[in-house]
Amino acid sequence: MKINFRIATSFDVEKIIELCNYVFEENTDIAYAKKIYEETSDDKNQIYLVGEVEDKIVAHAKITIIPTIYGKMNTYAILNHVCVHPEYRRHNFATKMLVECEKIVKEKGCVCMELWSNNVRVAAHKCYKNYGFVVNDAAFFSKEVK
Repeated sequence: MKINFRIATSFDVEKIIELCNYVFEENTDIAYAKKIYEETSDDKNQIYLVGEVEDKIVAHAKITIIPTIYGKMNTYAILNHVCVHPEYRRHNFATKMLVECEKIVKEKGCVCMELWSNNVRVAAHKCYKNYGFVVNDAAFFSKEVK
């Protein structure tokens, strides 16, 4: 089975949200997602990568490029919503997608890629570690802003 990767367009947003809602058990509103995509579509540091099998989006990763003024951090990338539809797993699509992500972040001058993943995604974590990601000795903090 062959997968083709490409940068998403506005025409892909609905399918991306359907995939992510299914995989991550989220409930993102498609109209909201389309609005945000359109508002940020000119931002070269916001990249949505999709993987297609026979014109069906079965894989996705969001890449955010973050340039900084700090020497050690330099420019880096954060990956999130990295997923492959369950029916298309076990074909190394996730690894192939990480290869594509790495190509993109290298082109953008990034010195590293970081990845956000929920603790319950044990199988995904194994894939990330096999690809060379390491778990940092850090905590991920979050605060809701009201």
